Formats: sequence, structure tokens, C-alpha cells
Amino acid sequence: MYVKNKKARAVIYCSGVVQGIGFRPFIYRQAVKRGLKGYILNLGDAGVKIEVEGTKDKIKSFLTSLREEKPPLARYDKITVKWLEYKGEFQDFKIAKSKSGIEAGGVSYIPPDISICQACRDELFTKGNRRYLYPFIVCSECGPRFTVIESLPYDRERTSMREFPLCDECLREYENPLDRRYHAEPICCPKCGPKMFLLDRSGELIDVQNPIAEASRLLDEGYIVAIKGIGGFHIAVKTTEDEPIIELRKRRRKKQKPLAIMAKNLEVVKSFAIVSKKEESLLTSIRRPIVVLKKSENYYLSKWISPGLHTVGVMLPYSGIHELLLFYSKEPALVMTSGNFPGEPMVIDNSEALKRLGGIVDYFLMHNRRIVNRNDDSVVRFVDSFPTIIRRSRGYVPEPIEIPLNNRDLKIVAVGPELNVTGAVLSKKHCYMTQHIGDVDSLSTLNFLEKSIRFMMNLTRTEKINAIACDLNPAFYTTKLAEKLSHEFNVPLIRVQHHHAHLASLMAEYNLKQDEEVVGIAVDGVGYGTDGQAWGGEILIARYDNFKRLGHLMQQPMPGGDLCAKYPARMAVSMMTSFMDENDILTFTKKHLLKGFRHGLKEVVIILEQIKREIQLTYTSSLGRVLDAISAVLGVCYERTYEGEPAIKLESLAYYGDPKSVRINYEIMESNGCLVLDTSKILEDIINSINSEKAKNIAASAQAALAKGLAEISIELAKREGINKILMSGGVSYNEAIVKTVRTIIEREKLTFLRHRLVPPGDAGISVGQCSVAYAKLLAE
Repeated sequence: MYVKNKKARAVIYCSGVVQGIGFRPFIYRQAVKRGLKGYILNLGDAGVKIEVEGTKDKIKSFLTSLREEKPPLARYDKITVKWLEYKGEFQDFKIAKSKSGIEAGGVSYIPPDISICQACRDELFTKGNRRYLYPFIVCSECGPRFTVIESLPYDRERTSMREFPLCDECLREYENPLDRRYHAEPICCPKCGPKMFLLDRSGELIDVQNPIAEASRLLDEGYIVAIKGIGGFHIAVKTTEDEPIIELRKRRRKKQKPLAIMAKNLEVVKSFAIVSKKEESLLTSIRRPIVVLKKSENYYLSKWISPGLHTVGVMLPYSGIHELLLFYSKEPALVMTSGNFPGEPMVIDNSEALKRLGGIVDYFLMHNRRIVNRNDDSVVRFVDSFPTIIRRSRGYVPEPIEIPLNNRDLKIVAVGPELNVTGAVLSKKHCYMTQHIGDVDSLSTLNFLEKSIRFMMNLTRTEKINAIACDLNPAFYTTKLAEKLSHEFNVPLIRVQHHHAHLASLMAEYNLKQDEEVVGIAVDGVGYGTDGQAWGGEILIARYDNFKRLGHLMQQPMPGGDLCAKYPARMAVSMMTSFMDENDILTFTKKHLLKGFRHGLKEVVIILEQIKREIQLTYTSSLGRVLDAISAVLGVCYERTYEGEPAIKLESLAYYGDPKSVRINYEIMESNGCLVLDTSKILEDIINSINSEKAKNIAASAQAALAKGLAEISIELAKREGINKILMSGGVSYNEAIVKTVRTIIEREKLTFLRHRLVPPGDAGISVGQCSVAYAKLLAE
């Protein structure tokens, strides 16, 4: 029987993104508005507990408001309500002290670092506001989270902000339920918060009233300045002149690698780049990643920002520091590249910055807030109008990827491959990727990876694990780390083939069933194959727990192994041996490829002898190496100075070409039960076209031929095996022309084509695939 105004009590647990976003103040206001009494508190698993008393109608209205009026950043994984008898023990509603316990029952996590909100930006530039021109301005809806937190629950005393006690004015805001800074943990002001200061390269303090304004002036004059931001140091320089950028490249030992830039605003971005509606939305989102844009015809910035490319990586200011730096600068944009040496992690500590970056920069703009977790800028590119993550870090981490493997609560740690690495922790149905680690080819990056994995385990309360997953390659540093962790936790070590992991990460993204088979195109530079060879152009029939290799690119010789990746002309010569004799190769090389050999023709003679005698010779089916060879033959790139450079520059050349103008044939043969794409035939047609066709048209047509061959093999295998889904993953999946051609052909056959949207298709997404494969293998045991 319904009784009007009957009193009741409810205990409510909320999990998801409910800490660090103004959720407690929101709950407070909703409860007080309805006359409810009780409390809310943060829990140690990043969830919250709410206990309220009042009439049952009011409590039900309160529960409705949780879903319909929640804060913009709130996301629920689970809401649990337990109804109890009314006791009348509460006098009011309050925000109680946090507890370290785990009670919510769902999956909770703190939000990523969030870009400055419009309300804070307005205050930043409002004269008379007490935070006018203060670089650390934040509220409950914006600012750092992941980069300042040390442990859960998320309260100020467990962040690096605990070193800055609140002044009386900030404390009043922090304790006022009607203020948007109510219980906003990173809040501060010029009286009580962090301070900026300027140093010269020797570490001497420069006595100036406004360090940011002075740093901007120095940048405008052409100096190189290291800037401490939210997740680490950037190295900044002006964008409208060549000389400062050339000098930066010389000092930083990065000859050609594209540099990210930060523009004043969206209108400025549109003055030098083409910006679609989707790209604009991402640029201005709370994530504020670097978005790779096509240069416009009016591009007026230095060509040395992204030499040889038709694209430029652009981001907008995402903190008060950046807003002010560009506010004071006369430049339309500033180079804002990661503060590190090649192969080293991004610098986050002030003293470390002086030591490591002193030889690169002229000045340091620093602050005294400690960065707990380094967090590089995320990078996204729209490929065939589809947002594709290149680097998943600031603005995304520690948000998990939901995957369908939830039959049992197995916890798995994955360490990734070797290049562009992230680690991952799988707990329940959520896979938590670490921030961007980089290339794990040194002890410093290996230590960074281990520290990041352990922090993610701590953040997710993952104490006991069931397995460690790693790459099949026994020589990787990451494999050594996995072996160490396997021994430490006394759990199985599961080795996962590289391209299987690529495809499994994509299968997990789309929540494919555990027993579903797909045709997978896995194309990249290199991955250790089950036969010990270097794979990289694979068509697999795959499910989570196993795969069959039924298609691939032709195996090509690699004289000197990885030297062919660094010097792509070596790869070109090795491929020529299947259709040209030695004299013709030497003649062609002398005319078209000689710049690609450090020791001239005698080096080519040695390479040919290596191939003939099979000395220091490995074989590869890599699409990346084929693209490298084409790049060298067309005179695009003779030395790889950053990962993927020859293929990336080839794509930029092809962007201006006509893929239908040059006849480049491809052939598919059957060998040892596999369909094999003859890449030598494609290179032969390219070489035969060089004297009569434009390089840009040859490049476009070559990419089209490779894409058509991959699509044809995939379709044939799909029909043969009765499969209707074809997936594409791997680093070559960033090539827009190849992806678009493959997709168009597959969809023309009424088959489903899937590509990445949440996980990077390159090696940065491998850890998710390793977790997924390891889980499936454990279930199969």
C-alpha cells in the first residue's frame, strides 16, 4: 500500500568516473535541494558512497537526478541502491571525509587531465579577477588529474597539490557548496599556489616580474625555451622563421621528425591548415590532443616544422600556462615538442631538466608544482574521415578500454612490444593502458614502463594477477621485464605473436565474441613471426586464442637485417635481385639510388654478394619495408631518421598524385598453402615507369596496387572461410590512401570492414591485444 511522504533510508554506491569532476558538490546540491539528510564520501576504489534519509518520493527524485542531471564529465559503470528503514540519525547533508575502503562494487577510475574550461579561461583574462593572468587557474571541471595524483581516493592530500596549503579565500571557495570550486582538489591562486620562474641555461634565476611574458618575448626573438607544463617539459621555438627550428633540430639531433605546434586559437589554425568539422570538434574538445591536419595552400609557417610532409600536427592551448604563453607572443603558433632526447622519456623534474636539456635550450620557464606522472600529448589523425589515435596519453589516460572478455575476473598485465610502447592492465572487463612510454630500447624507458605499469596496478587496485603477456620476440627489453614480473608474481608468462596482438586489440575494441573468427590484415614495419622471420604484411584468420597465417606479402631478402630499415635503398636493391641482373642493378643504382649508399657502388656490390651467398641475410614480408624501398627508388627518402619516415614521406608525395595514371600491376600466387602478393612485380613496374611518369603519380599508383592486392587476398580468404568481417590494423593503417582503397573494395563485396577508433593501430595498441589474447588462452586451458 502506497503511503504518501513515507520516510526511508537509502545507501547508494556509484562507480565509474565519479571522483575529480565535481561529483560530490553535485550530489550535495541535489540532496539539499530535496531536503534530504546524510552524507557522500569518496572511496579508495575511485567510487563514491552516498547515504540519504528523507521521504521515499524525494529519494527517488534524487536518484533520477543522478542520471538526468549528472556533471558533464561523469560516467557511470554501476549504480547500486539498497533501501533500509528510516533511522533519523542525520542532522543535515554533508561531504564526509574520504575512506580508503573498496565498497562500490563497480569499476571506477579518475578522469584524465582535462583542458582549461571556458569559465576559467574567461576569468584568466578578466581584469579585477583575483586569478587574472594566473597560469594555474582550475575548477572542478578542468585541470590536471592523472599528472598530480599519487593514490586513491582522489583528495588533495594524495596529490602534489598538498604542498600548497589553501589560503583563506581559496578555502572559502573549496568549502562553499554553491561555488564551482567546491572540493576541486587542484584549486589555488597567486597567494597560495605554484609559481612560475625563468632560468637561463646554466640554472641562474632571471629576475623578472612576469616570467611567462618574458619567455614569450624570448621566443619571439628566436630563442629556444624549455617550458614545464602539466605532464612534462616541452621545448618551444617560434614557427614563422626557419633558422630557430633548424638550430633546434641540430641541438636535439632530430633531423627530420615532424614537430608538433600549438596555435593561439582555431581561427589561426584555419589560416594555415585545412580543418574539417570533425577535426575542429576534436581540436576544441576537453581532450585537446595534437590533431594531424593537412596543410592548406596558404601554409605560411616554416617548412622545417614537418619537412617533406603534406601534414602538420596542431594542438590548442590546454592550460593557463599555454594560454598566457601564446597571449603574450606575437607568433601565430609555437613549436611545442616533447622535452627529451631521442630514446629517453619526457623530462618532468626541474633539476633533471637543467641537466638533460641545458645543451638544447637557451632558457627554462619552470614552476614549482611536482609532476607525479609524466604524460605526453596525445596525437590523433583522421584517416579516411575516421579518427585514428597515433599516441594515446594526455586527455585519455587513465580511461579504460572496455573489452568483452568478462566471463571470469582474470587480471593480466601486458608490457607491449619494443617501439611506441604502452603497457596495460586488464581487470574485469576493463583494460587500462598506461600513458605513452616510447621506444623501450634503453634502461631509462624500460624503468619508465615498469613504473607506469605498477602505478596503473596501484590505481586500479590490481594486487593479484593471473598472467603476464609479452611479445614473441625474445630479444626485446619488454620481454625481459615480462619474465621478471612473471617470476615476481609467480604467474604464467604468455608470449603473443605481434600481428595476432594487433588484430586482437581491434577485435576487443568492437566487442567481438570469444569464438568469432575474422580475416585480419596486419601491416606494419616488423613483427617477430612464429617461423623466426620478420613479418609485416600478413593476412590472418584470427580469433582471440589462436590464428592461421593464410596470406602475406612476398618474402624479401634483408641484407644486413635492420640496416635495410635505416637505409631503404638497401631494401630496394635487395628486391631488385628477383627481376634484374647485377649489371642492370648497378646501372640503375648509379643513376637513381647512389645517394642512398654511404659507401657508394662498392657497398651495393657487397650487398649483392651477401644476397648471392646468403651472408647476414634475413627475410621479411613487411609492407613497411616495401614502402621504404619504393620511397628510395623515387628519391623521396634515403635514410630513416624517425620511425616510418620513408613510408610517411612517400604517402605525402602520393597525396598530390593520381593513383589511376600509371599502370602498376600486382600478382597473387599460392605458396605453401598461403596466398602471396608479389611485391617484386610492383617494384619492377615502378622502375619501368620512372623515366616516363611523374614521381607523385607513380607513388599514388604503387600504394593503390598494394592496397588492391591486400584487399583481394582478404576477400578471397573471407569467402573461402565463410567469414564476413575483415579487420585492418598495424602501423600502415595510418596511410589514408591505402586504408581507403582497401575499405572501398571490401565494402563493395558487401563485407564488413573494421578499423581502430579507440586503440592505436600501431604498436602503441599492442598491449591491449596482448591482454586479450592472454585472457583467451587462460580460458582455453
